Amino acid sequence: MVVATEEMAVYCFDTLVAHYSGEQPPPPAFEEGVHPLFVTWKKATNGSEPRLRGCIGTLEPRQIVSGFKDYALTSALRDRRFSPIQSKELPYLECTVSILTEYETALNHLDWEVGKHGLIIEFTDPDYNVRRSGTYLPEVAAHEEDGHN
Repeated sequence: MVVATEEMAVYCFDTLVAHYSGEQPPPPAFEEGVHPLFVTWKKATNGSEPRLRGCIGTLEPRQIVSGFKDYALTSALRDRRFSPIQSKELPYLECTVSILTEYETALNHLDWEVGKHGLIIEFTDPDYNVRRSGTYLPEVAAHEEDGHN
């Protein structure tokens, strides 16, 4: 099983730095693979708890080198919930990556463990009769359970 590594997060950070410097990022220090993945950016200032600044990924398996490169920039610059990350924010950023593996169908809404499982919720919005979905990575529920909003 492939696990997310520090080298993957470093590659995403290098990709964002290269975007602002107009250079190519250095080659990745991890092996290629094909997996669904997410890139998350958080920003901490004045010793505060880091706050979400962008998080986008894909549930479709991707080549992880090109996937991390694409989603590092997409989550930093095109997450519609936030303004694009600016180069002056780089010193305050934290980057984490998630690789999704071993999908399971839950038996019911209580069939999951906080911190171990992520959730993909799909439903039809009864007000607009539109299909909606949300993806929650394993660390999101653990963070919320600890009382950090």
